Amino acid sequence: MQWTQYRDSDQKSCAGIKKGIILKYKEIANNKEINAYLKKGNENLGQLGFTDHSQAHCVQVAHQAGKILKRLGYSEHEIELAKIAGYMHDIGNAINRNHHAEYGALLANDLLKDTNMSLEDRVTVISAIGNHDESTGSPEDVISAALIIADKTDVRRSRVRQKERAAFDIHDRVNYAVTDSKLKIDEEKSVIALNLQIDENICSMYDYFEIFLERMMFCRKSAEILGSTFKLTVNGRKVL
Repeated sequence: MQWTQYRDSDQKSCAGIKKGIILKYKEIANNKEINAYLKKGNENLGQLGFTDHSQAHCVQVAHQAGKILKRLGYSEHEIELAKIAGYMHDIGNAINRNHHAEYGALLANDLLKDTNMSLEDRVTVISAIGNHDESTGSPEDVISAALIIADKTDVRRSRVRQKERAAFDIHDRVNYAVTDSKLKIDEEKSVIALNLQIDENICSMYDYFEIFLERMMFCRKSAEILGSTFKLTVNGRKVL
């Protein structure tokens, strides 16, 4: 009886949700408007001297977030949501770096309203995006936890923008010093481990922890949401 109270377009939308239509990560990754926001955000951060936050970073975060949930036995639906949140998490940089997580959540909400994503899934995704920054957010569920770990563990030399090494700031040095980075998930032991090899002639351990300690503690808190323990090893030494 209640269906008659909706417009035809609303009936189609609700019917789609009832049939279990799920927005796919590939649709988001190919969305021109989303990619335009990501491109502009990365350009803005380049002007501010930040490391790479391009589409390559977003793809990496999406894939790692999905991998974490898959290895820990979560559903395909949850994996898709984590990948979508991972891909879109930095769109707020198109507006401003400060509070980019919150701006990103608001942008994502508007963008996802135009898709067939259910309200429940949309709220889950924007909550993950809005909570991914360690200065203002916290892991609220498995989607946000996977996103946070995937984002904060994307440490690699290729994220340093092309410029003279003499012009590197501490963020550049820390990323450039990483010669190898592996995120391992041991589902049997419920351990998520980041193993790094860094060139200490480029970046000291002190510099590394000045930049990344807060982020690594954020990963530890996120791992707890996933019923796991987060561990960090640098140059073969366990540091967290």
